[in-house]
Amino acid sequence: MGLFSALMGNAGTVENITLLKDYGKLLIANEEIELGFKLIRDTFIFTSKRLIVVDVQGLTGSKTEYVSISYKSISKFSVETAGTFDLDAELRIWVGSETFPSLRKKFNKSVNVFDVQNVLAHHVLG
Repeated sequence: MGLFSALMGNAGTVENITLLKDYGKLLIANEEIELGFKLIRDTFIFTSKRLIVVDVQGLTGSKTEYVSISYKSISKFSVETAGTFDLDAELRIWVGSETFPSLRKKFNKSVNVFDVQNVLAHHVLG
């Protein structure tokens, strides 16, 4: 992920082995990491059972919130591809009957948003 893209808050793909090393303690038995992305300080991980959002908080980053979103609680989602002048793609997820997205994240062009859409569709619609 380029520095400019990182400074803009866009996410880039993270290797599963790195995610497992850093966040493996969050997983339950028979849960596997399928796909993960990292923003400057935050990470979101698609597993075989749920979506885990790692939200690093505060100026020093010493406080971290781990949010677990069950795939069955996701009512809808959208992915938006990057354009010619708009250099980032975007993911939006609605939980329950909320009017506005509960989760909204931007990716840089290195992320294949169709992979993200595929993982969500597999778990939410499957």
